[in-house]
Amino acid sequence: MPSNTSEVTDPARAPETMVSPALPARYYTDPQVFDLEKRKIFGRSWQLVGHESDLPRSGARIVGRVADQEVLVVRTESGGLAAYLNVCRHRGSRLAVGPEPEGKAIRCPYHGWTYKLDGRLVGAPEGRRIPCLDKAGLGLHPARVESFLGLLFVNLDTDAVPLADRLPGLPERISRYMDRLEPIGSRRIHNMEGAERQPANWKIVVDNYLEGYHVPVAHPGLMRLLDYRRYTAEVHDSYVLFEAPLRGKPSSNRLERLYQQVVEPMPGLEKSDRRVWRYVTIYPNTMIDLYPDHVLAWSMVPTAVDQVAVPGAYYGRAGASWRTRVAQRLNIRIGNITNDEDILLVGRVQRGLAISGYEMGPLSEREIAVGWFADRVRADLGKL
Repeated sequence: MPSNTSEVTDPARAPETMVSPALPARYYTDPQVFDLEKRKIFGRSWQLVGHESDLPRSGARIVGRVADQEVLVVRTESGGLAAYLNVCRHRGSRLAVGPEPEGKAIRCPYHGWTYKLDGRLVGAPEGRRIPCLDKAGLGLHPARVESFLGLLFVNLDTDAVPLADRLPGLPERISRYMDRLEPIGSRRIHNMEGAERQPANWKIVVDNYLEGYHVPVAHPGLMRLLDYRRYTAEVHDSYVLFEAPLRGKPSSNRLERLYQQVVEPMPGLEKSDRRVWRYVTIYPNTMIDLYPDHVLAWSMVPTAVDQVAVPGAYYGRAGASWRTRVAQRLNIRIGNITNDEDILLVGRVQRGLAISGYEMGPLSEREIAVGWFADRVRADLGKL
């Protein structure tokens, strides 16, 4: 294992592991901290906004959210990707509000200023009546965009380190899950209007995802399905990879037992992938759930200091067997039950952290990834 990683296998038997302290309560409740995060975390990090399948051909476009900012992502005439701040250079109108019709140009719906897919301003109605109109200097403001294993990420920092360079070793570990995916159902990562909302600071939702310590108490269904003693977290600089092996014992719950019976790997996966669920967290707020039967990619997009939107989408692979398709439906139902339980949990934490004078307790070795996340946030925000 690379020297910049740490791993927890069975905390009941593992040697003592250093776990960083949790963030102070005010990091989750203070509006000033939230404002700082928008600049120092979300203004500089790679944010999940979609999937390659959302931009099938030249001229296709989507709108992605980066905290309270919007980015327009387009498929260029050459088949590449480009991203721009979603604002016209004339009077500040949003250029797009969601999935837009494909076309060879980007036209502002307010006054009709028109841009090529490469961001150049090529048309302004009655341009002769606009003194000092400098088309060359009024192109769309660029943002960075990259495709990572088919997922689309944007970064407002045009000098950002490429995402792939920040995630060494991850493609080799999970690429077999990500090849040739296509959407299942109507949910899309970029569809913020249809995204679920949760009553908590975005970091509380991330913290909750980063540990299995609460599974025995809060998720009876997961406890019946997963071998909790073999639930592991492998911590790297910019991501964490979790493995949760499935139990061999049939569940006492009919839905879960049926899933255990029918699940088999998607085409391209290995037989050993049938008996394990894997999860990835990419700092700061991207989650990828890797199941034998499907992939779920989602993110936590902060909308207020105590509110978060959770857009995401399910993906499968063409040619999957009927067993895999049935397993997808069952697994998504199981996941919805777990998600409902988590919504109640994070809401409780948000209310609790707002109690005057409260300070966090020590973390378990099973919460090593929560400590990792806290360290990353502290490093980005600096001394407060």
